Amino acid sequence: MLTTREAIEQRRSIRKFKPDPVPDEVLAELLDAARLAPSGCNAQPWRFKVVKDGETKRALAKGAFDQPFIAAAPVVLVCCADIKGYLEGMVSSTEDLGKIGAVEDRVVKIILQAADRMQVMPLDQVGPRIAFNVAIAVEHIALRALDFGLGSCWIRLLDEQAIKGIFGWDEHLHVVALLPLGYPDEAPAPRKRLPLEAILL
Repeated sequence: MLTTREAIEQRRSIRKFKPDPVPDEVLAELLDAARLAPSGCNAQPWRFKVVKDGETKRALAKGAFDQPFIAAAPVVLVCCADIKGYLEGMVSSTEDLGKIGAVEDRVVKIILQAADRMQVMPLDQVGPRIAFNVAIAVEHIALRALDFGLGSCWIRLLDEQAIKGIFGWDEHLHVVALLPLGYPDEAPAPRKRLPLEAILL
């Protein structure tokens, strides 16, 4: 098993996959890694649709502006934020944190006021605000996948309404990303990274 540092160094965006299927028990391990991710107020808004059938994968590829490698991946995870679940979880989890003394009463009040404001915001504005929670969970999957020899690729170039239309989802789900998964059939070289001093303010 890789160390966290090794996983971070070895992760690549994989766009060419072998046809071998990803075992269900491995998918369960990946989704469990997502389940353990941190989230604001412990609201845990991530929701995942596991897609394996060719027709749906082709529809996802079309909804992602015709990126064919998506359809060629053995599995595609549709990674979403549950807006209604987040708003409900934000309130109950904040109250729980206050009861156990994890946050001060004044902080609880601030968070609950923010929750009240978000309740009346248009849903298409709330979704992007909570997407970072899902992004943390998705990166847990991407790193854990390396323990099983799997590769992945974050896909944010997509038509959200087209993706939601495939599954008949309403406005309470915000599509954050697609994550094709499979055994890599390529070994991309590391991409250029900024030096440490360039990212410090």
